[in-house]
Amino acid sequence: MPCPYSGMWVHPKLLYRFAIAMSRSTIALGQLRSFHHFALNVANLDASRRFYGEILGLHELQGDEIPATLKSLVAQGKVTNFRLPSGAILDLFYEPELAPAHPDPKQQFTRASHLAFDIAAEAFEEAVEVLQSNDVVIDHGPVSRPTGRGIYFYDPDGFLLEIRCDPQSNP
Repeated sequence: MPCPYSGMWVHPKLLYRFAIAMSRSTIALGQLRSFHHFALNVANLDASRRFYGEILGLHELQGDEIPATLKSLVAQGKVTNFRLPSGAILDLFYEPELAPAHPDPKQQFTRASHLAFDIAAEAFEEAVEVLQSNDVVIDHGPVSRPTGRGIYFYDPDGFLLEIRCDPQSNP
């Protein structure tokens, strides 16, 4: 069978493998379904809770709104979660040893932990392969948790990103 790129004859199995490899060079447009959550490390959880909840007016998840997988961390005072009007989640992780911000508020500084994108569970492995085939620097993962699966990696500027999916439901 002739190769569509070179015109040379190539065994069909090799051409199939090449086509699969080429199809995994990018995550298909639309596979990243939405922005899922943004996680910030904070030195003072109470002050941050007041800021995001009372000042910015975001809805703090309470009671049954808190995912079962996070209830113990919330109860221990290690995390709190807010829902944005879009439905996305803002996670605040308590990090008491966090270094203070620069005293000049105009200095670039971030307390961000990572930006997470949601993907269908059935597309997760392919997304991992795309990252690996493009030599994207992986921080850690893939990991499996009760909340689903995730892989953490860096963008070109060194910002930590995550692609995550909900747990696959059992048929």
